[in-house]
Amino acid sequence: MNINKMGISLDGVVQGVDDIQKVPKGSLEPGDYIFVKTNNSLYTICKKEDNLFEVRGGWFDRKGLSPAVVQIRGCTWGGSIINIGIIAARGLLLEFGNNLTTSPISKIVVIKSRQLN
Repeated sequence: MNINKMGISLDGVVQGVDDIQKVPKGSLEPGDYIFVKTNNSLYTICKKEDNLFEVRGGWFDRKGLSPAVVQIRGCTWGGSIINIGIIAARGLLLEFGNNLTTSPISKIVVIKSRQLN
């Protein structure tokens, strides 16, 4: 068991991921939308080709950069451990390819492109 200074084990953190609402990268197709509500902002994310996403809202709106096409690195607990296989997960922070990390995610809604037709 690997315990850090805070008494949290890496094994415990990894096991906890199975119990949270999340959106795996592999579950999305181009044209799918993800609405991510964080403690501070709302982001509208549309899956493009490869690992690119069109993002509106939150920091991107405040900086006048919406819509921005960026990569999503994954989700983190706020430290250096990142799950690159997850786009969004409740309680975790979303990390974009431009080094922006959001506040913790409180709600996620996914709309598949096939639902829009």
